[in-house]
Amino acid sequence: MRWWDIEPVFVLEKELFPDDAWSRGMFWSELAHARGPLATRRYVVATDATDGDRLVGYAGLASAGDQADVQTIAVAPSHWGTGLGSRLLTDLLGAATAFECAEVMLEVRVDNTRAQKLYERFGFEPIGFRRGYYQPGNVDALVMRLTDPSSSVQGTDTHG
Repeated sequence: MRWWDIEPVFVLEKELFPDDAWSRGMFWSELAHARGPLATRRYVVATDATDGDRLVGYAGLASAGDQADVQTIAVAPSHWGTGLGSRLLTDLLGAATAFECAEVMLEVRVDNTRAQKLYERFGFEPIGFRRGYYQPGNVDALVMRLTDPSSSVQGTDTHG
């Protein structure tokens, strides 16, 4: 992801997460930590070449010490079930490995079973809840963890 991707990312963000979308400034802030020798972030985008290179997905990871956190994964509804979510997650896990992280954490809405199944295929395990994490609506988050991201073998799964 580069600065020129922020506007189309923001449009998809508002479409997919209308109640708790990230601001443009949040994406700018994350990208500020994604380049150079001291980078602690990895943000990627996916485009559809058959549709004028329209942005159809994005994902981001933050690292700190030996732990990484999946910050976001988003796939346009037109691309659900194509394996794009798996490819984005594979990229993030590769980045976690390059950052030498021993584990990767994430939060996912308790009512988002599609995403939970994707994470489970990659070896993430539920470890707890964050009550009322998603606002508005006071929806709980399921906290999941993957130990040793370099050992995840699901990177070639294209059915997610």
